[in-house]
Amino acid sequence: METLSLSHGTLLSLKTDDRLQIVDLTPRIEARVRSGPVRDGIALVMSMHTTLALFVNETQGALLDDIQTFLSELVPRARGWKHDDPALSDCDRRNADAHVKASLLGHNLAIPIQDGGLVLGTYQAILAAELDGPRQRSLHVQLIGS
Repeated sequence: METLSLSHGTLLSLKTDDRLQIVDLTPRIEARVRSGPVRDGIALVMSMHTTLALFVNETQGALLDDIQTFLSELVPRARGWKHDDPALSDCDRRNADAHVKASLLGHNLAIPIQDGGLVLGTYQAILAAELDGPRQRSLHVQLIGS
C-alpha cells in the first residue's frame, strides 16, 4: 500500500521577558503536532533568530538556572567582543555574547512524531534559550511524514 507523504509548516511566536531566559516549548509544539495532519514522521523546529537557540533537556528549575549560569560564565557579556565594537561592526545591540552562546547550542531540532505525538524521553523537553531579550521571537515548525 502506498503511503501519502505530508508536509505542514507553521510559525510559532514567542515573547520573552528577560535577556537570558529558558522557555519550555514542549506543550506548544506538542499541540501543533496533535492538531496537525502528520501521524508518523518528524517535527523540524527552527529558530528564526541568530540569538534564540533551541535544545533538548529537562525542565527542573535548578538545572535551568545552572545552564544559564554556565552560559553566562563560559561566554561573558563584557569581554571586549569585536562584534560589539562600533569601529569593527555595525551592530548597536552589543550582543556578541548572545551570538556566541547560540552558536554553542544550535538553532534547530528534529523530533520524531509517532501516533500523532512527539517522541521524547521521560525527562526531555524542547527548550528555547533567549540570549538577547526581551524580544518577540518566531519559530518555524515543519511537520513531515504520513
